[in-house]
Amino acid sequence: MSNTIGKIHSFESFGTVDGPGIRFVIFMQGCHLKCKYCHNRDTWNLNCGELIHTDELVSRILKYQNYIKPSGGGVTVSGGEPLLQVDFLIELFTKLKEYDFHLAIDTSGMVELTDKIKKLLSLTDLVLLDIKHIDKEKCKELVGFTNEKELNFAKYLSDNNIKMWIRQVLIPTITDSKDDLLKLKEFISTLKTVEKIELLPYHNSGRFKWEHLGYTYPLSDIRNATSDDINRAKEILGIN
Repeated sequence: MSNTIGKIHSFESFGTVDGPGIRFVIFMQGCHLKCKYCHNRDTWNLNCGELIHTDELVSRILKYQNYIKPSGGGVTVSGGEPLLQVDFLIELFTKLKEYDFHLAIDTSGMVELTDKIKKLLSLTDLVLLDIKHIDKEKCKELVGFTNEKELNFAKYLSDNNIKMWIRQVLIPTITDSKDDLLKLKEFISTLKTVEKIELLPYHNSGRFKWEHLGYTYPLSDIRNATSDDINRAKEILGIN
């Protein structure tokens, strides 16, 4: 088998929030979205990052398998947008399957459903799908693209029996209106393989990265989400 090179931003060897159990999390370099709230602004440039071969990365992951596997954990690929490096991920996941790792992808789903993307998803045990905004035009204003691709992506996962966790960042005055949350609830109700819905409270801790890189942080006038905000949204969505 070949030994493809990927561009990696960073790693986390003891992740506990990006899928079940203890996870080895790989943050891929590069993203085509322009999320105004992004806390990893330094991941956007696809021409940066550490170059690593799939064999080298598998060897690195295997060093942690003795505490990953007993926890019911596995490997999660995040970003950036990991699906921009689909060839690398197909090869990586194929090799990791030989060692019986649980494999997850954290993605916006804002990609074309090409044959390669479908092949990668066939190797994937869980997709953490970030629904940026349920309203098409508000989504475009927030991340630079409308939401048709990610909603179609969610439907593909459902139709092909691929498990998913739905995630949304709860941003006061932007993603937290009752009408939009009810639309999100209605959409999720059409999906058959949703195991979990996660609301991630917006915070501006990534602002320093924007400013360090010489950019103006777009949401400087938006307050952080509170536990009350989250509880209200959960009540509207009907989740615990």
